Amino acid sequence: MAPRFYTLSDVATLLSSTEAQVYALVRTGDLPAIKIGGRGQWRIEITVLDQWIADQYAATKTYVEEHPVTDASRKAGPRKLDD
Repeated sequence: MAPRFYTLSDVATLLSSTEAQVYALVRTGDLPAIKIGGRGQWRIEITVLDQWIADQYAATKTYVEEHPVTDASRKAGPRKLDD
């Protein structure tokens, strides 16, 4: 039986990210999570993570549509996503 919840470390591995980045996403509320136990360990439900990933694809699609690549921007090199 597959687990229902992931730890921050599990999510970091799945996203090829760092635990610190996942923690930041949780603490800002961007990635919904729950805090369990007296020591406040964070857990992210698998279905919530799946929805968050789908939302990120949708947000990226919108960003790409609103910021098309032009010949000039190709020559200028890569840009930060928040530009």
